[in-house]
Amino acid sequence: MEKDLKDFSFEELEVFLKEQGEPAFRAKQIFAWLHKGVESFDEMTNLSKATRAKLDEISFVSRLVVREKYVSKLDGTVKYLFELEDGNCIESVIMRYKHGITICISSQVGCRMGCRFCASTIGGLYRNLTAGEILNQVIFAQKDIGERISNIVIMGIGEPLDNYDNIIKFLHNVNHPEGINIGYRHISLSTSGIVDKIYCLAKENLPITLSVSLHAPNNEIRNKIMPVNSKYPIETLLQACRDYINVSGRRISFEYSLIKGVNDSVDNAKELAGKIKGMLCHVNLIPVNPVEEREYKKSGYEDVKKFQKTLTDSGINATVRRELGSDISASCGQLRKKVL
Repeated sequence: MEKDLKDFSFEELEVFLKEQGEPAFRAKQIFAWLHKGVESFDEMTNLSKATRAKLDEISFVSRLVVREKYVSKLDGTVKYLFELEDGNCIESVIMRYKHGITICISSQVGCRMGCRFCASTIGGLYRNLTAGEILNQVIFAQKDIGERISNIVIMGIGEPLDNYDNIIKFLHNVNHPEGINIGYRHISLSTSGIVDKIYCLAKENLPITLSVSLHAPNNEIRNKIMPVNSKYPIETLLQACRDYINVSGRRISFEYSLIKGVNDSVDNAKELAGKIKGMLCHVNLIPVNPVEEREYKKSGYEDVKKFQKTLTDSGINATVRRELGSDISASCGQLRKKVL
């Protein structure tokens, strides 16, 4: 079976090329070409025709096709519906901030976590993305806008830690100095709370930002909106977060979607504050975004501000996430693998 060269780490690419009788420096050349977004070996002009022909017989260069592209009239956010080699589709979002351009990328085709407020999980999980397919979202979005992407959030379709090995390889590849070379500190990874993988991630010693989708102050509420809580209840998850902080020395960001009448009361805020007080953390409050198949409504402005004030009065750093791309269904929780 032909191999996608973007699925290789730099070291694996070196071994693969050595097996083909190629010199060591060839890996550096090819790795750089792959990250520039070439779509065929013919574009690798510093390789001989013989080398290109040989590689074309035993491997391929994967690509993404822009099936649909939506640009927000509100803030310039761009949402891509990318088609994969097998015809499946995923979504990625480009967001512009003062500090640079951020891309939100997907890690799976679909998702099996079943969070009740999220469109990405409707229809379940189809398959994991490969390391190359995850990387391609950055490469082809950057190629399309003609500007350098400086930040990555792995918060699109899928649960990143449910695709652990490919995510780790992607992180190493996108950070590699011979490739796109995006710094680890400019990358955030979001998880619904797969505790055993949080411990694995801590051992990787990667200075990324870990974002934990908490969304509730207690097990009763979280069980209703996040099925993963039945396996990893809040107490177990928060202990894993504390251990992660101790090992990594990095601050954790807690994502908290505010759902009207479900988890947005002042009492809920007080209970949350009691659970996380003293932790090196930040709470990112997100008024839940509408999903047509779900009944949940976003909290009112005053309830959001009261919730935030309750947390900050308790000494917890809490901010309200700026909503981007709402007119093109590109906001948090709205990404899915379908055409609008």
